Amino acid sequence: MPYSRLQFVFQGDLGPFNPGLPVEVPVWLAINLKQRQKCRLIPPEWMDVEKLEEIRDRERKEDTFTPMPSPYYMELTKLLLNYASDNIPKADEIRTLVKDTWDTRIAKLRLSADSFVRQQEAHAKLDNLTLMEINTTGTFLTQALDHMYKLRTNLQPGESAHSQDF
Repeated sequence: MPYSRLQFVFQGDLGPFNPGLPVEVPVWLAINLKQRQKCRLIPPEWMDVEKLEEIRDRERKEDTFTPMPSPYYMELTKLLLNYASDNIPKADEIRTLVKDTWDTRIAKLRLSADSFVRQQEAHAKLDNLTLMEINTTGTFLTQALDHMYKLRTNLQPGESAHSQDF
């Protein structure tokens, strides 16, 4: 990537940084500074064992998808635990709780997709899902809907089939 393009991508105001004072910066910069041992990362408020236990338990109890603390909860957890686990209290417990919540949500999503396909629905409402969660079943759902469409059109007598006869 040419230098001028890099300069454009990373353009913006950051700083000044004063030692010992917390400051909000983009995640990419925080991780970069952490890797160079220039800062200590403070995890988001929701990245706490008690709060994540509540989120996990609520997700297990409800039939529908519950709102997540961040639309990027999984991505942020992975990044922060990979690069700054020493700055996150009870990092292993947090990793387990987020994975449990993820597994519960993906299981719900698969059950919803299965029910959607079995009932031959035409549309679905996907409230409170993150883009990463939707992406995990996106291929399956689009292929299933495509197959359902093909089956429906083949079962219905079509006028176009007769137009091929000469």
